[in-house]
Amino acid sequence: MDGASGPAPGSSGAFVPGPRAERAPTGSGQLDGVRLAVKDLIDVGGTITGGGNPDWAAAQTEAAVDAPCVATLRAAGVRVVGKTVTDELAFSLEGENAFFGTPLHPRAPELLPGGSSSGSAVAVAWGEADLALGTDTGGSVRVPAAFCGLHALRPTHGRIPLDGVLPFAPSLDTVGWFARDAALLRSAGQVLLGGGASTHAPLRLCIARDALDLASPEVREALLDWARRAGLREERLAFDDGGARDAQGGQGTPPWRDWLTAYATLQGLEIRTHLGPWIRARHPRFGPAIAPRFAGALALDESIGPRWCDWRKQATQALRARLDPDEAWLVPAAPTVALRRTAGAEERTTFYDHALALGALAGLAGLPQIVLPLCQAEGLPVGLSFISAPGNDERLLDLAVALSPPEENRS
Repeated sequence: MDGASGPAPGSSGAFVPGPRAERAPTGSGQLDGVRLAVKDLIDVGGTITGGGNPDWAAAQTEAAVDAPCVATLRAAGVRVVGKTVTDELAFSLEGENAFFGTPLHPRAPELLPGGSSSGSAVAVAWGEADLALGTDTGGSVRVPAAFCGLHALRPTHGRIPLDGVLPFAPSLDTVGWFARDAALLRSAGQVLLGGGASTHAPLRLCIARDALDLASPEVREALLDWARRAGLREERLAFDDGGARDAQGGQGTPPWRDWLTAYATLQGLEIRTHLGPWIRARHPRFGPAIAPRFAGALALDESIGPRWCDWRKQATQALRARLDPDEAWLVPAAPTVALRRTAGAEERTTFYDHALALGALAGLAGLPQIVLPLCQAEGLPVGLSFISAPGNDERLLDLAVALSPPEENRS
């Protein structure tokens, strides 16, 4: 397929092939001079939102206006420097695209950058942009941030409008962003969230021990070592579902498995609703890894939806009840360091199951989650990550600045 061999020599492969979608600022503010990259699921006025798939792109017309998230940043002084490659219609966590190639990991070309906001993460990691917008449903900002060693935030669901964003699974979709330093991440958050500086006390940090159990031994030990050095002692259970398993007859199933099943089922049913009609009508080309995922979503039985919606409601209520508004829980942003491009099916399946289960905590419950590049394992970045109560986005951004080395916070 076109571009499947990878980026052109000397290129990171972060940006959509062809002329760059560059746009000047529309105003001036605290982000003057910042270069912004935009995932190709988010509208930039006068461009096609291609979604990482040529058949989708061919069926679209140019966006009339910027998505609100782009417009807000441009009004604060940012300059758009291009649209970035995304895994096809966001249906992946690996960062590969069968049509446009795989953006280059900043440490080594044999590694995957993580997806589906792969190009946005790579643009920032390579210094081709200072800030980048992505979307996150099941981990599509959090995983590439972890793999590429970046700061990132998945906000509370609903804090940032999804107007002008290609819908994937809207009850789970969010617009998130990447930066190389915590200060710029927070400055962008102050603009996007519209709340200014946080006036709350710092969050109390705890360890979600059962979430760490889903990480590889190397990643788990790196996170626990950081926790020990930071003086974290209190432990919590993230996947305890408050009895929702019993209501579904799933006794004996590890709680994280229920979160995974609920997430995959509900996401699939929303994909069936929002993208299914177009797929059935147009029969688009998909890459070999993506085609079976869409086929599986379209084959789901809609009658199972109410059962898992009820499960989600119960599990979300239980998690929010356990998660004190003044706490932030340490969880892995991704269960492993960056996968190799040559990773086999078994390794990818295990990664996918664990990554989606971890991502489902914030996803199903609508929580904000911050990712910080403060750990390493095997010489590669590990995403130190915290989830917190809905609306604690600004407090998580303050936490990112507080935990980062002072020399990194110059924005």
